Amino acid sequence: MDDFLVYGMLLDGKGGARPMSHAEIDVWQPGQGLLWLHFDYSKPGTLKWLEEHSGLDDIAIAALVAEDTRPRATSHNGGLLMALRGVNLNPEADPEDMVSIRLCVDEHRIISSRKRRLLSMDDIVRSFKEGEGPETSAEFVAVLCDRLVRRMAGPIDNAEDKVDELEESLLSSGRAKLRSELGQVRRQSIALRRYLAPQREALNWVQTERLPWFGDAQRLRVREVGDRLAQYIETLDSIRERAAVSQEELVNQISEESNSRMYVLSIVSAIFLPLGFATGLLGINVGGIPGAENHYAFAIFIGILVALAGGLLVFFRYKKWL
Repeated sequence: MDDFLVYGMLLDGKGGARPMSHAEIDVWQPGQGLLWLHFDYSKPGTLKWLEEHSGLDDIAIAALVAEDTRPRATSHNGGLLMALRGVNLNPEADPEDMVSIRLCVDEHRIISSRKRRLLSMDDIVRSFKEGEGPETSAEFVAVLCDRLVRRMAGPIDNAEDKVDELEESLLSSGRAKLRSELGQVRRQSIALRRYLAPQREALNWVQTERLPWFGDAQRLRVREVGDRLAQYIETLDSIRERAAVSQEELVNQISEESNSRMYVLSIVSAIFLPLGFATGLLGINVGGIPGAENHYAFAIFIGILVALAGGLLVFFRYKKWL
């Protein structure tokens, strides 16, 4: 059981918890206290144990071992089925690659599962060691929601600071790098919001659903967490819009510079087009070229070309094309 059970604890109802052995878990009864089992659903032993020992029906088991889920919450057999997401703060991981956590909770037992390590769960285990952990299953859900949302603050604040920095450096010369960084910020904000929006709906459902074992104090805490999550979603929307505006401004600047260069090239081409025509016409290798025997013909021809170029410049200036 060690290979798929991450945590197995019996809560004492006073903020503490103690680890349980395999034998204790097998003979546990609701009268002994609140049981918390935390599994790694990617291990093959998890599904087998849930089917043979958990007493859960197929719907609950499928929810706990589902490979890919969006945040949601629903009541089931007097309990609560939830799928939540937290930012990935594991080493060398992208925060927007969010870690999922699945829960099946009732008044006497909490069964949760994950594939990758979730630091919010480690926070709860640490609080048990300090005697300040959740005392009931409802408080466990409220604390977990709070921890998940609190850890979102860092990546979202970093994304907002990054947008501020990119907006300030919009006029710098590193255009290619700036475009890449703006695109990355937009990608991060879109990825985060993809799961935060349905998670807010899940929290709203929890605070409005009247489960008999879910107290008013826990509903109030979940509501506060939902309000904070709504603020984060608004911040992500603002980050995405600001990054999009900055990216559009950058594209406009690059387009204006390109148009300016093309305009200069067009003016130069317009000036040299008649000059090139004249030199090409007189450069044909046939008889009868005017001035072929005149020693001053070349100088006169150069003078005509200079006068023609000067006339074109004056004409362009008169038309305000220069």
